[in-house]
Amino acid sequence: MVSVIIPSYNSEKYIAKTLDSVCVQTYTDFEVLVMNDCSEDRTAEIVESYATKDSRIHLMNLPGNKGVSHARNTGVRMASGDWIAFLDSDDLWAPDKLEKQLNLQKQLDKDAPERKHDFLFTGSSFIDENGLPLSSTLHVPKRVDFEDLLKQNVVSCSSVMIRRELMLKYSMPCSDKVHEDFVTWLTILKKEKIEAYGLDEPLLIYRVMKSSRSGNKLKAAAMTFRAYRHIGLSVSSAFKNWMHYALRSFMKYRKIK
Repeated sequence: MVSVIIPSYNSEKYIAKTLDSVCVQTYTDFEVLVMNDCSEDRTAEIVESYATKDSRIHLMNLPGNKGVSHARNTGVRMASGDWIAFLDSDDLWAPDKLEKQLNLQKQLDKDAPERKHDFLFTGSSFIDENGLPLSSTLHVPKRVDFEDLLKQNVVSCSSVMIRRELMLKYSMPCSDKVHEDFVTWLTILKKEKIEAYGLDEPLLIYRVMKSSRSGNKLKAAAMTFRAYRHIGLSVSSAFKNWMHYALRSFMKYRKIK
């Protein structure tokens, strides 16, 4: 079973569309844990209305607002599935997202049974705040290792499907000073000495928000540098990799229109 973890805070504008995209998945053996981080709008009410119609959907009201990492980590601990799939409360999935990733994992296991294929991600298309499509696609490689990921984070959190045991072992850091998901992916690849496997199809539909942290490019750049330092890179190594990252990120975001 796949446990879908959706951290949610004041998400009434988008949460219904997000849940719709999960409910129509062609792979149906999943549970959805919506981690309500003390929302002050109608988020809980909307999720409850879905839960009454679909027993796979569960509203988890957290006792205090502690941020997205705490919400995801708590969801992982509460999950029942062998696999964790993360999804932000304003993003969407293509209907066959889970099925295609599981099929990829099975094929990888068949082709190379000596390796672990416990970390998967996909490409992305983009929409604006109003749900209108943007003319760009994030293409991803077939695989990335630690050194590859240092140079560009091609692993979008809402596209990830990963073994629960890995997320239990490597919780996301609860800090707004770093990209918590980027730190986690780097840590897993480095310490486990594994690769992450990409499916180069836009199975994630990423909503570009002007108010998001990634919308502030200078702040995002600083968070990336701090992520390198967080995982133990020296200042010189962090700067070298940050230069690669900055150039590739510039090329990536200039294409999103």
